[in-house]
Amino acid sequence: MPRILIGADVGGSKTAVAISEGGEVLARAEGSGAAVRPGRALASAGVIAEVVRRALADTGRLTADVMVVGAAGAGRDPERDELRKALRTENIAETVVVTTDIEIALAAAFEEGPGIVVSAGTGSVAVGRDRHGKRHRIGGYGWQMGDEGSGYAIGRAALGAVSRAHDGRSPGTALGDRVLTASRSADFDALVRWAAGASPAEIAALAPHVLSVASEGDVLAQGIADYAARELCQLAICLLPALDADGPVGVATTGGLLGTDQPLRRSVLARLKEESGLEPIETPVDAVVGALRLAAAE
Repeated sequence: MPRILIGADVGGSKTAVAISEGGEVLARAEGSGAAVRPGRALASAGVIAEVVRRALADTGRLTADVMVVGAAGAGRDPERDELRKALRTENIAETVVVTTDIEIALAAAFEEGPGIVVSAGTGSVAVGRDRHGKRHRIGGYGWQMGDEGSGYAIGRAALGAVSRAHDGRSPGTALGDRVLTASRSADFDALVRWAAGASPAEIAALAPHVLSVASEGDVLAQGIADYAARELCQLAICLLPALDADGPVGVATTGGLLGTDQPLRRSVLARLKEESGLEPIETPVDAVVGALRLAAAE
């Protein structure tokens, strides 16, 4: 009898889930982000379980045989173990496996073969797998130490641009009004108060607005977007030597900022095409499919 499998792609701003049986996807569901934070596995597990139960309900089932969760923030053993134990208490799958969101993206894009995945959402990271199956990672050190080109980095740069324009230290920018609206701030002073208490995810939520303003021709917003694209490309460029490849290495993109039709994705792919040794993949990565592939192998 075919097993019921659950695949989950858990990011900082969105959780996506799919249920499959016999290789056929039966249902999908999405919910809010549930990226892993040290000591907060129960909160993440609660969000993931809620989305999973909605997807299971569409199939008429309460539980599954195997669940593979690829979560942002699960790059180290303590966080993975904590989330796995929390998910076990939810009783939604007999077997629960927790890995990283980038791992399921690798599985989706390249199955078991070599390649690089560049991910940009709230944070940013690149992971490559060489022809021997060994994984190599660059970036992904969090908003305090890295995450260049990420949603947080873009949002933080926009806040800086708005404050400098307010003081007259740089030219005026359409980012001012857009950031005020996005943060629901009545004026600049309210924005200062909002920014002081905003979480990394809330800062990162400004990124789509920044990229929209950039597409409308604002010079400062365009500079922020261009810098983000260069930083994300640099992750793949710097990762390439570690893979010791015989030929061009495929580069897939994933994450909320590099999804289908995202302007930053188009810019990143265009820049990657100019780099020898890298072969950008135009097809969007469905990381949930990668999670289901890993679940099928359990």
